[in-house]
Amino acid sequence: MKKLFGTDGVRGVANIPPMTTEMAMQLGRAAGYLFKKGDYRHRIVIGKDTRLSGYMIENALVAGICSMGVDALLVGPLPTPGIAFITNSMRADAGVVISASHNPYQDNGIKFFSRDGFKLPDEMELKMEELIFSGKLDALRPVAAEVGKAFRIDDARGRYIVFVKNAFPRDLDLNGLRIVLDCANGAAYKVAPTVLTELGAEVIPLGVSPNGTNINAGCGSLHPEIMAEAVKEHRAHLGIALDGDADRAIFVDEFGNEVDGDHIMAICGTHLLAAGKLAKNTVVATVMSNMGLDIALRQAGGKVVKTAVGDRYVVEEMLRGGYNVGGEQSGHMIFLEHNTTGDGIISALQVLAIMQRTGQSLAELARVMIALPQVLVNVRVAKRQDLQEIPAVAKVIAATEKTLGDTGRVLIRYSGTEPLLRIMLEGQDKVQISALAQEIAAAVEKHLGGKKEEKK
Repeated sequence: MKKLFGTDGVRGVANIPPMTTEMAMQLGRAAGYLFKKGDYRHRIVIGKDTRLSGYMIENALVAGICSMGVDALLVGPLPTPGIAFITNSMRADAGVVISASHNPYQDNGIKFFSRDGFKLPDEMELKMEELIFSGKLDALRPVAAEVGKAFRIDDARGRYIVFVKNAFPRDLDLNGLRIVLDCANGAAYKVAPTVLTELGAEVIPLGVSPNGTNINAGCGSLHPEIMAEAVKEHRAHLGIALDGDADRAIFVDEFGNEVDGDHIMAICGTHLLAAGKLAKNTVVATVMSNMGLDIALRQAGGKVVKTAVGDRYVVEEMLRGGYNVGGEQSGHMIFLEHNTTGDGIISALQVLAIMQRTGQSLAELARVMIALPQVLVNVRVAKRQDLQEIPAVAKVIAATEKTLGDTGRVLIRYSGTEPLLRIMLEGQDKVQISALAQEIAAAVEKHLGGKKEEKK
């Protein structure tokens, strides 16, 4: 069992364990040790989003990395997928991202990429934890000329912009499209508007004035309703909302209706399938994806393979099975032909290319998939406990599964990034599954001391 790492790196409230400068320095030292292989000058790329706490964590990481005799390459605010690209492009030994993604500004996180731009597997994260908690690193202290240096990479943003634009077909442009773009006051606040504008779109920017404390605050992919209103107000063709580190995107069509990751996978998957470009006629999704995605791909002659929740597990399955398209309902989309991890801007460009190629609006394209009613209730819990060990809760869950039978499903899991229990029900009757989800939530609140937080 991992003590520090969740499904997407180490995450928590900044300046409170585990997200302290002391732990950041230890993580930097562990990374420096693990990735220092071979007799040459080693380098680790460090990037971040726009959170106020990014400054202190960045400096702590630099101290840890340099103390192990490894150089630190600082790129400043840049989307998570941009760090993956820069790491691979510069042939660095690893990449580090300082971000808590969609979480509020007081949170922060640290996640790592290997030199090939992929997130670290569980085994590597466990090795880092073992190094930290065993104290082994204390005896490993390079001195004199063997300590590392820190350098700033001033052109990282420009490199990433060129890289992202290459993911858009060269025979197309975005002339004639009016796009509302919400950057969540996050890492893509400069990059994303530049990419779309240079490709010819008329961009109406939102969330492009970060101040260290407004990342994800009433904007971005967590609040697509803001973008939806702007789309209607400006009569835009669509809206695109990124999260704080820009590794995912949520869309709204010209009418302001949300188009989530499942619909985007259906649009892109069926389009590539028709063109003979969908590897093994398969899209990789997670167990949270709507059954409507399975139906849409099956009707088009393809199929969906499911993984555990987390884009890293989607990528692992894509690499294992030789697939090229995958993602999550939340808007993480992976197009392995273009990048090694979820990239909100590249995802947007794939959708925009299909719109321009077919002449269809996003609303028309989204009709390829009809979503089954789905309800998600989050319960904030004080502790994580196996629900099967709580008879009263297990009984309610079993009764719900029996009620739904083959017409729906129940998926209950703990969040990998927050102290939340997520209760997801899917079925044919929205009223029925809503009531059933509330029954499970009530049982959890009673026996785990939780507090129901949100429902959608």
